[in-house]
Amino acid sequence: MNGSIDADGQEDAGGAFAPLREPVFRRIWSASLFSNFGQLFLGVGAAWEMTRLSDSPSMVALVQTAMMVPLMLVTLPAGAIADMFDRRRIAMSGLGFSAVCAATLAGISHFGLITPWALLLFCVLIGAGVALYSPSWQASIPEQVSRAHLPAAVALGTISYNVARSFGPALGGLIVVIYGAKSVFGMTAVLYLPLLAAFFLWRRAHVPSRLPPERIDRALISGARYAFHAPAIRTALLRVLAFGLTTATASALAPLVAKDILHGNAATFGILLGAQGVGAVTGALFVSQIRERLSTETAVRICAVTSGLALAAAGLSTSLVLSCAAYLVVGAGNILTIAMLNVTVQMSAPRWVAARALSLFSSAITAGIGIGAWGWGELANGHGVAYAMMMSGAAVGATAFLGLILRIESDHDADTSTVALSNDPEVAMDLSLRSGPIVVEVEYDVDPDRAREFFAVMMKMQTVRKRIGAFQWSIARDIADPALWTERYHCPTWGDYLRMRDRYTQTDIAIQGEADSYNRSNQGHRVHRRLERPFGSVRWKAESYDPHQDTIGFIGP
Repeated sequence: MNGSIDADGQEDAGGAFAPLREPVFRRIWSASLFSNFGQLFLGVGAAWEMTRLSDSPSMVALVQTAMMVPLMLVTLPAGAIADMFDRRRIAMSGLGFSAVCAATLAGISHFGLITPWALLLFCVLIGAGVALYSPSWQASIPEQVSRAHLPAAVALGTISYNVARSFGPALGGLIVVIYGAKSVFGMTAVLYLPLLAAFFLWRRAHVPSRLPPERIDRALISGARYAFHAPAIRTALLRVLAFGLTTATASALAPLVAKDILHGNAATFGILLGAQGVGAVTGALFVSQIRERLSTETAVRICAVTSGLALAAAGLSTSLVLSCAAYLVVGAGNILTIAMLNVTVQMSAPRWVAARALSLFSSAITAGIGIGAWGWGELANGHGVAYAMMMSGAAVGATAFLGLILRIESDHDADTSTVALSNDPEVAMDLSLRSGPIVVEVEYDVDPDRAREFFAVMMKMQTVRKRIGAFQWSIARDIADPALWTERYHCPTWGDYLRMRDRYTQTDIAIQGEADSYNRSNQGHRVHRRLERPFGSVRWKAESYDPHQDTIGFIGP
């Protein structure tokens, strides 16, 4: 169900809970509450179990790192797989793997075989399953809600986690105190099942590409290149990485804040994380409204300053009430920053690379938190928990100045819908998808008096080509006839070139149209496509069988 149409003809987003009108999103979102409770139970149980198994603050902090490292390492290939295959099946595979690993951890704990390093290993394995699931889920949200509901849907995804975090840690800490960590590990496995069932019941219409899937290595490169050459996505990744590095103390050192500063127990630890979750839920409810009133850059700066002050206060406080208030502010600041930057990535990435872009986003935040947790744990080990919290607060506040050199671009005007190109390449050679490299040359006839303007547009064209698959891009001007320009770029194979043609968005076509407007020829730009090493496509004998001969049609230039 879409939002209503306002007086200006614009679709009304309908408020923070409007995406829940969409049946598929509502079912999956509701089931995700259970899995998030399970994940929070696991975090509390593992962290508190580590305090029993080891007295080292760095080992306690490594629990957070162990749960985040898989998200950093597995999420990117998981995103590539989600873009290449059915996202529903990939999500189910990740959830099933995490459930099996959590059940195994519960069994090992029940028989008293758990060790500090075994605990870390299973945290890594469970995190790997979650990392496989996460990009598929995030990239499928636009398939379940309208574009107008997308910011609110992204925020609701964070609310699902933080509703669980508001009560899950305290409840998990209570369960640990009464029944022990092994019961928490078993409950984690069970609580993954409703979400697994929700994805199983989703009848997603999977439309496979007309081209075979890319090899995984090329898919990874394509995703990384798109993010690197898309300014809005690149900046969002760098900013969320910095934010994760500096705010990692909030969760990683929370057990030590509860134990050493507040002199509490597992329930105190759970209360702190619960306060952080309440703040996060509160902040997430206002993501859409904040996006309407403030730029993402301004909102992220405000969150950095307030989160920094709150972390410093948590390091100085010996009062549970004051510490909870500080954690509540940290939770709100963290989730607003992450949700705002996540929406920027969602709105800036076309569907063909959405899962990879979001997996890079997840990798950036988890890399920041994972590395930061280890670093701040070492600092706490040498100088105390309070000192580490205050230094973390100062570092978070300093990230507000990153906007001076890495300003977050607006995503409101981005049109990421892909375009079916209309002009078919003329092919008189027997080509397979593996034939290559392919060299493409585009000629322009430009008034020399407009050369500077044309060159500026071609710099934008360079970014377009590179982010959808072009290599070795160049622009050259004829020294005998300064009006003639030649744009040149490579594609590794004919198949890569065909995929590149499928990736142009409306925004990309607009830039191509701007470049063509400088061309004085009434026929538009002229394109030459060449096989750079033609002998590579010649058979040794005329009658040799070519097993790689493909009959792929064309949909455009």
